[in-house]
This record gives sequence, C-alpha cells and structure tokens, in this order.
Amino acid sequence: MIAHTSLPVSDYAKSKSFYIRALKPLGYSNNMEYGEAAGFNDGKNTDFWIAKEDSVVPLHIAFEARSRDEVDAFYRAALEAGGKDNGAPGYRQYWPGYYAAFVYDPDGHNVEAVWYDYEKAGEKR
Repeated sequence: MIAHTSLPVSDYAKSKSFYIRALKPLGYSNNMEYGEAAGFNDGKNTDFWIAKEDSVVPLHIAFEARSRDEVDAFYRAALEAGGKDNGAPGYRQYWPGYYAAFVYDPDGHNVEAVWYDYEKAGEKR
C-alpha cells in the first residue's frame, strides 16, 4: 500500500490552485504546506503532495471516487480550474465497471478520477 505520493510541478501557485479546486469533489483539502510543497488530505491521510521542481516529466495519477457523481464533479471542477480534457466521464474498457474521467493538469500530468461500479461488473461488494 502506498502511504503518499508527490507530483512535481513547474508553477507552484497555479498547480496548488488547480488541485485545491479539482480535488474538492473527491473530499480532498489542502491541509499542509512546506515551502513550495502542498499536502492534500482525503479525510484520513495527507496522501497526495505537489512540489515545485525545475524539471517536470508528466505522470499519471488516479484518485478513487466514492460514486459516479464524484467522478463527474471532479471532471467539471478540474476543467473549471484550468485543466484540459483527456477523457470525459464514462465507462472504460479496462474492466466492466470502470467509470472514470481524465484531465491534464497545468504541467500535463494525466489526472484521473475513477469509481468501481461493482454492480455493473456483476460483482457484489
């Protein structure tokens, strides 16, 4: 299990503003700051960080949503915060119940919100 992760960002203030707005529908809030690094808490742990770096290579990160509505809200919030569309909310071929949306952040990181629809997949949880 991963305890926390961090993405490098080139414009700290712009990225911090983006993530505050984009992750709010998923229950995240910015609760820590150390220099040009910001931590985001999901209500349990500060498990996501961004940090200013001179060099940024775009990465992919996925946040688990609690519902289809949260995925949809993430997508709208991320676009309103300046993200660029990389896949509107919908079911994906990865798995029968994989419902996700994808947005590029200001540095080109592929940010995803995913909800696992076990009922659609024919599984009981």
